[in-house]
Amino acid sequence: MNGQQEYAVWADGLRKRYGETCALDGFDLAVRRGTVHGLLGPNGAGKTTAVRILATLVRLDGGRVTVAGVDPARDPQGVRRRIGLTGQYAALDESLTGRQNLEVFGRLFRLGGRRAGHRAGQLLEEFGLTEAGDKGVDEYSGGMRRRLDLAVSMILTPEVLFLDEPTTGLDPRARGEVWDTVRTLVAGGTTVLLTTQYLDEADRLAAHITVMDRGRAIADDTPGGLKNTVGGDRIEVVTAHARDLRRVAAVIARVAVPGAEPETVERERRVHAPVDDRVAALTEVARTLRDEGVQVEDLGLRRPSLDDVFLRLTGHRTEAAR
Repeated sequence: MNGQQEYAVWADGLRKRYGETCALDGFDLAVRRGTVHGLLGPNGAGKTTAVRILATLVRLDGGRVTVAGVDPARDPQGVRRRIGLTGQYAALDESLTGRQNLEVFGRLFRLGGRRAGHRAGQLLEEFGLTEAGDKGVDEYSGGMRRRLDLAVSMILTPEVLFLDEPTTGLDPRARGEVWDTVRTLVAGGTTVLLTTQYLDEADRLAAHITVMDRGRAIADDTPGGLKNTVGGDRIEVVTAHARDLRRVAAVIARVAVPGAEPETVERERRVHAPVDDRVAALTEVARTLRDEGVQVEDLGLRRPSLDDVFLRLTGHRTEAAR
């Protein structure tokens, strides 16, 4: 890797220890400008430590970093002027209105009263909160609070925005609202580094994904590229009765990719395996199971998911998928 201008965030060989614990063990990262880059990993993988180092909140023990073209170790204030950071929980004062929250943060960022008020109005409009701007934050829905929290992080129009699990605890509608907001920010030129436990979130938003484990990057590719490492299409059958699982596995084995053994998940009464010719495989399995009188609750084809990738790379599923 190199620290060329095409990267908004670049890290080479980051190391960080907390006593006997090695949080980062040679972590590398390259985030292209104007994109959403997903950072995935199990709990304890080092994601939070990496983000804290990049955001100048923690000093690294070794390695090299540039954020928006600035070295955090040499010029932390220069980095802070160029970034925004939104944590897992909204940092808002519920006793104030949305507009007042933005104005307070604007003053904290030394915009002055008039500029802070003007910027608050701009952000309320940009984040679709104008009508709610003069309502108390305690009246906001979860999605509105998160959008206001994002607006706070954008007061200084940062080049790079760090989002740490931005939709944790939100319902599907609110999550969709936040996703739309993130896409709008990126369309305006902001680079986003996203950490999340929701793999569908990374799949929908991120142009590139880095998977971490034990303080290192263990995979780095586009969502599609990562899925291709698991394999192509898979045929999947859910039986009505557990007693038929062996028969189903034998049928699927005939159409599976050579050398691939069907996998059986007994508690779900599900059997699946990779296939090359998806249409022929589906037709053959459906006909054979019908002829053998096997009752099926579900039969279909599916593409690998990021959850499959995560399971293959780390040995277990994310917390959100359990």
